[in-house]
Amino acid sequence: MDATISKILKDIRPQMKCERYEHTLGVMYTAGALAFRYEYDPNKAMLAGVLHDCAKIYTCKDYVAECRSLGIEATPQEMALPHLLHAPLGAYYAEHKYGVTDPEVLHAVRVHTLAGKDLSLLDKIVYVADYIEPSRKECPKLSKIRVLAFTDIDKAIYAKLENVVCYLKKSGYEVTDSTLELLEYYRKISEGETNE
Repeated sequence: MDATISKILKDIRPQMKCERYEHTLGVMYTAGALAFRYEYDPNKAMLAGVLHDCAKIYTCKDYVAECRSLGIEATPQEMALPHLLHAPLGAYYAEHKYGVTDPEVLHAVRVHTLAGKDLSLLDKIVYVADYIEPSRKECPKLSKIRVLAFTDIDKAIYAKLENVVCYLKKSGYEVTDSTLELLEYYRKISEGETNE
């Protein structure tokens, strides 16, 4: 672990609840393990992992006001579900509070909640690591997704998206067209139908 990561961990530890800090460590180490698997820079993956929830020291009510005051653009989906705003806000803090200038790391923090079609390998690593890290509470197919993450990361993303859509429907939340399009996009990739 490099000195930058150690410094950030020391800074965020007193500000996070114990469970959130444990999750952050889990994502950081899982991202590092996935980076080794996919021959990616593990320090870069761990840096993005440790920063992915750095904005979670704020309440959801504060996310909207904070994003507006800082001029951070958010998607309509993020504005409708303010807890998702910790992703763009986290990317802002990573850059402005922690001095991270690497655009790949900032982008991975930015998209770790909603993902997208044009994800880099680092984006995929952080998106999946956030879901499969060891302290994550058991949910349907989690064991399968953990295996997939180390065999085919695109299939792991598809399986995660399936779980998310199922959860949203069961919980009575609206599943947006963009989420369904993303699910279909990763279904096609995981089944080898497209390489868009």
